Amino acid sequence: MPPFIRVDCSPLLLRSAGVKTYIYHWLRSMQKLSPNTVGTFLAPPSLDQLSHDGGPRQYPLRIFELVSLNRLPDFVSDMVVPRCDVLHVSNQLWRFPRKPAITGTFHDLTAWLLPECHTPATVGGDKAFAERMRTRAQGVIAVSENTKCDAVKLLNLNPDFIRVIYPGISPAFSLVTHAAIERVSREYKLAARYFLFVSTIEPRKNLDVLLDAWNSLPSSVSRENSLVIAGMEGWRAEETMRRIEEAMKNNSAIRRLGYVPGADLPALMGGAQALVYPSLYEGFGFPVVEAMATGCPVITSNVSSLPEVAGEAAFLVDPRSASEIAAAIQKLAESESLRSRLSIAGKIRASRYTWEAAAGQSLRYFAELA
Repeated sequence: MPPFIRVDCSPLLLRSAGVKTYIYHWLRSMQKLSPNTVGTFLAPPSLDQLSHDGGPRQYPLRIFELVSLNRLPDFVSDMVVPRCDVLHVSNQLWRFPRKPAITGTFHDLTAWLLPECHTPATVGGDKAFAERMRTRAQGVIAVSENTKCDAVKLLNLNPDFIRVIYPGISPAFSLVTHAAIERVSREYKLAARYFLFVSTIEPRKNLDVLLDAWNSLPSSVSRENSLVIAGMEGWRAEETMRRIEEAMKNNSAIRRLGYVPGADLPALMGGAQALVYPSLYEGFGFPVVEAMATGCPVITSNVSSLPEVAGEAAFLVDPRSASEIAAAIQKLAESESLRSRLSIAGKIRASRYTWEAAAGQSLRYFAELA
């Protein structure tokens, strides 16, 4: 008889992006593969649709349950958490029941490697979660080999304790149509040729160096192309936001769209000359794979998991070098054959990252642990 698995869904109660997207699609894919053996804990009232909103106003009772459980003694978890053989927990849940096998996911180790790119609360939370996994878990999932290697090195963990299971992406990115691209282009009043940056605006995403690179482009390139910036304002983004606003006043080729709904993102990527994603560190790098799936060429960093995930299907650059980023943008702007080659290679590469594969591997791993 297969084990019964529960997934701690507390990240779905909060306003977030990457981890929330991961939990939602991964959970739904496991439930589709094995509907009678995968349940939830601390989930929103409805899982019919992924919402990036959240917080106490939207889910007051669920968040009260979470906060209360975290403050009560450990034995209370035995009574509160419903029966299961495996409980997969997030860093929001601090108290675990004693009977089920405990697992979690390591998304990245930036709290150790780039603490300056996070709030002190985030660094503390990630380090506390890692300690809970080290002392209580029977095993953990890492979203890339790079993340696993970082965890082994920085947390002094046995490699056998960690199973690499790559996330997937929504099929919508590989199904984008010309009609959808044209609709999004009209609605957002996009230029005919644009390079795209997609991310929450925060220090780790390295938008300032991209702006430096764009400003150094020869006029023959910047005159014929625009830079479109999509994403919410995040932590410690005030100076970057001021730079964007100033740039838009002085340069009509730079556009900031703000938050773009998920339904529009595949077409926004599909219509771009390239996605430019010079992140300083990624545990996996969802925008890179999503863009590749649409056929959008990708310029991304030669650090962390990004070379592993993108392989030879992306143009890799030093993220701290504005000159390298600018040179890559210029090469893609001027070479249709290079864009075509990266587009084809990217689609092939992205096809290996599916939620169905991630769900199947995870269910087999949980059966081993149970």
